[in-house]
Amino acid sequence: MTRAQQVAFGVMVAFFALAPLVLYPVFLMKVMCFALFACAFNLLIGFGRLLSFGHAMFLGTAGYASAHSAKMWGFPPELAILFGTACAAALALVSGALAIRRQGIYFAMITLALAQMLFFYFLQAPFTHGEDGIQAVPRGKLFGLIDLTNIWAMYVTVAVVFFAGFLLIFRAIHSPFGQVLKAIRENEARATSLGYNTTLYKYLAFILSGTLAGLAGAVKAIVFQLASLTDAHWSMSGEVVLITLLGGLGTVFGPVAGALVIITMENYLAQLGAWVTITQGIIFVICVLAFRRGIVGEIAHFIKKPL
Repeated sequence: MTRAQQVAFGVMVAFFALAPLVLYPVFLMKVMCFALFACAFNLLIGFGRLLSFGHAMFLGTAGYASAHSAKMWGFPPELAILFGTACAAALALVSGALAIRRQGIYFAMITLALAQMLFFYFLQAPFTHGEDGIQAVPRGKLFGLIDLTNIWAMYVTVAVVFFAGFLLIFRAIHSPFGQVLKAIRENEARATSLGYNTTLYKYLAFILSGTLAGLAGAVKAIVFQLASLTDAHWSMSGEVVLITLLGGLGTVFGPVAGALVIITMENYLAQLGAWVTITQGIIFVICVLAFRRGIVGEIAHFIKKPL
């Protein structure tokens, strides 16, 4: 990490450590789940230049798998989360193989089509309970010892998962694998001429992104004790695009900042009803026109340091 990144990471850790003293822990857990989801998406679009309009399928699939295994099969929370994440990884393997050979709008449309197919499957499948979703999902005891019905135990668990996922993405970005992804983003033809199998690298990035998005969905289902169609809907794929662009596309900390802003708006402006979406749209337009690099992107540009 650079000095600036160390400071940013320290600020992020301090925020999530101290914020529960003044903010509702469940709200912060939601922020962390969506931040991990956005970080996973940013790995794909910000460093691989692959715009997916169907990333909600990983969030929703993992959520349903985690909730169903915990409620109907009696899985403990750690196994339920792992099972949900594994289902998302398997889905990424299959969907990536179908979509990754296309580029640009064609790749985006294929991912959207696959996500919509899964959405309608979840709508009709008996185990999802349609529009009611899977409710009253038991949190259980982590490793048979830690009772996750305790809000603080649940908060620490989510924080550990979030920081583990964040650091994994950070390591991937700054590894040789990440450097090749950046080369593909800048000039794929040149990367190919240097001997790199660009399709394979993009496929691996898609799998990693889908798996970590699934991890966010699996944890979210345990936190809220609910898996619903909302997480698999196309609008969720649009929301993660908004979060990433608002925070800063291609930055490490941008998706976290974007998630904090968007989730704060959704929670504290909820009494406005449909006006929340309109407000988000206005902010997005202002972001595109005034600071196109996003919140963290503009800060990084100002201090001349990568964030």
